[in-house]
Amino acid sequence: MTQGRQAGIRNAMTVDVEDYFQVSAFAGTISRDSWDRQPCRVERNMEKILAIFSEHGIKATFFTLGWIAERYPALVRSIVDQGHELASHGYGHLRASDQTRAQFSDDIVRSKALLEDIGGQPVLGYRAPSFSIGKQNMWALDALYEAGYRYSSSIYPVKHDHYGVPDAPRFAYRPNGPQGLLEVPVSTVRFGDKNYPAGGGGFFRFFPYELSRWLLRRVNQRDGQPAIFYFHPWELDPEQPRQAGISAKTRFRHYVNLHRTEARIQALAADFKWDRMDRIYLGAQ
Repeated sequence: MTQGRQAGIRNAMTVDVEDYFQVSAFAGTISRDSWDRQPCRVERNMEKILAIFSEHGIKATFFTLGWIAERYPALVRSIVDQGHELASHGYGHLRASDQTRAQFSDDIVRSKALLEDIGGQPVLGYRAPSFSIGKQNMWALDALYEAGYRYSSSIYPVKHDHYGVPDAPRFAYRPNGPQGLLEVPVSTVRFGDKNYPAGGGGFFRFFPYELSRWLLRRVNQRDGQPAIFYFHPWELDPEQPRQAGISAKTRFRHYVNLHRTEARIQALAADFKWDRMDRIYLGAQ
């Protein structure tokens, strides 16, 4: 039994359910109106993920795009039928920071209703595409609460060229007071006066797995807190279509070590104890 499981801390395993052509970094290359013409690979990649979770007895939270749910309702029902939490990633992967409050409210209400209609269970959680809630649009948290969401995982307390609020709290908190929405940040570790990503994304693929394991154990053991980990289905898919016309930086970030991700997720599943966000933070059964 691993140290993570011995510690008994339940960590939150989360998946942002979107396809490779929907990532924000490709927005200038793959037009939104061409999405229906792209080879969709989310179903096969989700089958891998659900099989891994089943093998290890893991229940997870799936932040799912309404666009995906609308076209692949059987996938949504598989998530629910296997005991996972269904949560919202918005409808069409529009960054919250690129929308007005009215547009954002329409998006989150639409996606919540769609997911609940297909999945047959309440949708309480939301994660903004590209962690796009920050100091300039904190009104989004009020909009989420008004729409019936009870927690968000959208404010990343790191410095990044596309997102992040470096001085935001590292662990679950209520930005708008005790009766407001609960914000649950993806995990970071703190060295000196800076937070470093520890909860997945490109960093999980770029660095050796042993570093991610060490960082997550540090969150459990030194901070005494659950770790929040996230990844995307396309990160397990080295055979996905390669995009032309993207920068070297974007190409590296998106494609680095895709062929290693599935084995790393397998290791992560075995090394730590995992559960759904709503069970860890809202006391759901």
